[in-house]
Amino acid sequence: MTSASLPTAAPAGAREEAPPLSVRLAARGLDGTTLLVLPAFLAILGLFVYPFAYGLVLSLQPKAGAWWANYARFFSDPFLYDTIGATLRLALPVTVLNLALAVPIALRVRLMRRQRLLTTILVLPITLGTVLVAEGLLNFLGPQGWFNRTLVWLGLIAGPLKLTNNYWGVFASLLITGFPFAFLLTLSSVTGIDPALEQAAATHGANAWQRFTKVILPLILPGLAVTFCLSFVQAFSVFPSAVLLGAPAGATRVISIAAYQAAFEEYDYSLASAIAMVMGAVQLAIVAALLWARTLFYTGPVGGTKG
Repeated sequence: MTSASLPTAAPAGAREEAPPLSVRLAARGLDGTTLLVLPAFLAILGLFVYPFAYGLVLSLQPKAGAWWANYARFFSDPFLYDTIGATLRLALPVTVLNLALAVPIALRVRLMRRQRLLTTILVLPITLGTVLVAEGLLNFLGPQGWFNRTLVWLGLIAGPLKLTNNYWGVFASLLITGFPFAFLLTLSSVTGIDPALEQAAATHGANAWQRFTKVILPLILPGLAVTFCLSFVQAFSVFPSAVLLGAPAGATRVISIAAYQAAFEEYDYSLASAIAMVMGAVQLAIVAALLWARTLFYTGPVGGTKG
């Protein structure tokens, strides 16, 4: 072998050429694919982060008093802070009932042949909108509505029941508009479970209740927790139903009505922002508590076992 064919050593003190900037950024996870999330990031920044920060700052600028005056007024006035309890008395039962209905229906629908048709029928209320559902319930559940007329005609009641302009009217509206949302999320969780797992449990002698509690429920529990959180937030922000079907000055004076009245009746946008911040804090506390409680029951993977 000649000396010309031997590799020449790099001169002493020579530096290795640095990789291009694009390569260094890609090594840190910043590449062309990462830029695809930029529009979503800007949307979150413009539609959530900025309004939240602006509302928080505005809530700390009361018309009179110290920076905490709006919050002190809210928690010292029963007419204001009682709206938290009124909203929870609507949102929590509706959310629990929606999940209690969505789970067995979703478990049944996943085994049907015409799943798409039935799913379309069940989610139809989403296309109607909250206001249209409320107007329909006024005609259906009102004193002269079909429901009361049918009960009177059958002789089950002597006079019409009061099902509107109270708690139950708002409850029915939230149940109808919230169920499709809870059903779709629950259906996506249960369809990820391999039916062979249930068959294996049945082979070992497990009955239907044992198969549900020992096999299905642990697998769908993470999805149910997320479904509960999203359904609760949707129900907690009730406004049109509470006005049209409830008693806005009584039992269904929810926290969103208090914020609306502060902003557009008292023209106190600072107080309205403070009420909105309290509303968000209550939702966040319940969602955080539920997600923490979920870890006490199941700490495995969130996904199902299909495939």
